[in-house]
Amino acid sequence: MSVGTGTPTGKPSGTAPGEPAPCENARAPYPMAPDDLPDGLVVADERGRVVCFNAAAERITAITADEALGLSLERALPLEDLEGRRWWRLTDPYGGLATRTRQPERNLLLPGGREVLVSARYVRERPAGPVRRVVVCLRDTEARRRTERSHAELIATVAHELRSPLTSVKGFTATLLAKWERFTDDQKRLMLETVDADADRVTRLIAELLDISRIDSGRLELRRQPVDIAAAVDRHIQAHVAAGQSPDRFRLRVERPLPGLWADPDKIDQVLGNLLENAVRHGDGTVTIEVTAQAPPREGEEATTSVTVSDEGPGIPEESMNRVFTRFWRGSKRGGTGLGLYIVKGIVEAHSGVITVGRAASGGAQFRFTLPVGTPAHLL
Repeated sequence: MSVGTGTPTGKPSGTAPGEPAPCENARAPYPMAPDDLPDGLVVADERGRVVCFNAAAERITAITADEALGLSLERALPLEDLEGRRWWRLTDPYGGLATRTRQPERNLLLPGGREVLVSARYVRERPAGPVRRVVVCLRDTEARRRTERSHAELIATVAHELRSPLTSVKGFTATLLAKWERFTDDQKRLMLETVDADADRVTRLIAELLDISRIDSGRLELRRQPVDIAAAVDRHIQAHVAAGQSPDRFRLRVERPLPGLWADPDKIDQVLGNLLENAVRHGDGTVTIEVTAQAPPREGEEATTSVTVSDEGPGIPEESMNRVFTRFWRGSKRGGTGLGLYIVKGIVEAHSGVITVGRAASGGAQFRFTLPVGTPAHLL
């Protein structure tokens, strides 16, 4: 696609021989085409005529470069602010204050009400001189809107999840303080056990929020140590048995010998705990956990250890499988915040591993995560 007015080099007509086109970076060590830029780029000359309109600008505005080139900036980009005022008339880049050099990024509207993020730079040959070029950057707001919606949903979910246990804690403690002498020891113990359980629930929710924050910002820290993954799985099984589950509910299969696994033991416990809890709570029948080793497929690649957790329940609908690891996914009649599997995926990927979901041979849900087992570079 041409970004000029039809010359072979992509320069607009009127460019002197040897002079770089407005869309070119004369200082770049390598030539860069405007269409290589991820953001929309629109450049107007000293007369306010558009001389550059890249592919991203076409995508964002739904206007082709052929239509925009040569038009006035106001006609090519008929932007309005959120109050309906024509933006270029309001800002007057060519006739406004001579000390201005830019317009900071702000939300503006295209025809039809589509919202875009717009920033501009006024290029002058000398300070306070006339504007020789106006360079406009356009960004689509859809990605930002999705992020904002996700944050809003997170806040709403957290507020809802915190309200219930905190209301319980406040109610029981206020009752005990006001009427301590009226309750028997058994009643007091029951109330305090409820308060303790609700406090644990709040603590878990706060820990989930911290994990999400670290995963989203890429700051999830791993303290790698040798991990006996089979022993870790067995500990979680024994914890479920101690909590009242039948030992026959679980089947552990370990393919030995297993290579040494270097991972963060606390984070791996978090992954195993979540997957087994989901299988016990939402699945039926026997929960099968398989731990296997896989040789590297090609020379120079690392060996891996895989853990597969499957149940004999109804499984996850096919249409929902691509949403299992997203925030707030709960599936049908599932409780909790819907953040657990999102965190599990973040932890596995922080270990350079992969986690997948599918259907077990029995028809239930099957989760498998695979971790590389190589020794950290600083210990080699």
